Amino acid sequence: MHGVFPSRKISHPPPYAARNSHLSHTRRRQLQLGAIIACSALFMILIIPRLLGPSKERVPVGTPEVVVVTLIDEENMSKEYIGKIQENRRYYASRHDYNFGDSPRSWALVPALRHALTVYPHSPFFFALSPHALIMNPSINLRSHILDKKKLESLMLKDKPVVPPDSVIKTFGNLQGDRVDLIVTQDGEGLAQGSFILRRGDWAKFFLDTWFDPLYRSYNFQKAEGHALTGSHTFPYARPSPAFESWEPKINFSHLKQEHIVQWHPTILAKIALIPQPLLNSYSVEIASRGGKDVMYKDGEFVVRLVGCEQDPNRNCEQELETYYEKWKHGIA
Repeated sequence: MHGVFPSRKISHPPPYAARNSHLSHTRRRQLQLGAIIACSALFMILIIPRLLGPSKERVPVGTPEVVVVTLIDEENMSKEYIGKIQENRRYYASRHDYNFGDSPRSWALVPALRHALTVYPHSPFFFALSPHALIMNPSINLRSHILDKKKLESLMLKDKPVVPPDSVIKTFGNLQGDRVDLIVTQDGEGLAQGSFILRRGDWAKFFLDTWFDPLYRSYNFQKAEGHALTGSHTFPYARPSPAFESWEPKINFSHLKQEHIVQWHPTILAKIALIPQPLLNSYSVEIASRGGKDVMYKDGEFVVRLVGCEQDPNRNCEQELETYYEKWKHGIA
């Protein structure tokens, strides 16, 4: 006869049996959780930065930091003169692992720079230097001399009128050194485009395209790229060409002749840094309207430029160069 209550189960299970099963299950969960955490961390470290942030450009080994660009006028310069200019540039470039690219003068400065940007797509800086100039102190490295962020910030002329002496448009007062894309000097007449440094990038392409815009070139600026860049406030320097005279009813030329890309393009002005002229563009002669004795070359300075020698019938560029060339050769001997 069966009892009213069912038989009791054993209250003491075999030792370790259930306990071992429970521990194994917990351990598996811990390992799985740890694996998930490790994979998530690895994903965040390796994958997310590539998805969210710009990938760092791989610069080929041997890429020069600076490319020196000089226009060569084979029609109006002797082979001896051209040879001296090329020798001067190549010596300086080789000393600092830079590169030197010369272009035909017929290309003009802007297309030559665009060409250099294409040929050297990974070089960050392009040093445009007039063919009527010599690098007199080849020991100067542009990085430590000008390009270093803190160094550049200490040199920048802030809140300076773009067109001297009293233009209401002035250089930015809060521009950081690493945001500068064009480094240029200024003499008593305006920006001196005979020696400047351009940083590679989208802004540089925009700047060069704007500088070479057909509308600016149509004005027959007396000093070509120079007045297109810095502008002009007198009518003879900005007279429209005959091809555009039929547009006169639609375009206010008296207004356009006072405009220029630096003063009236905030996008361009916001990236320009003016630095003291002797750092990059000392003159070989005294010209009162362009700074006088204060900007004339002194021993130890970086560059001497024979400013205006090709335009003055009373001067001879090749003869003027010879004195500085001999001095330079003696210094590197």
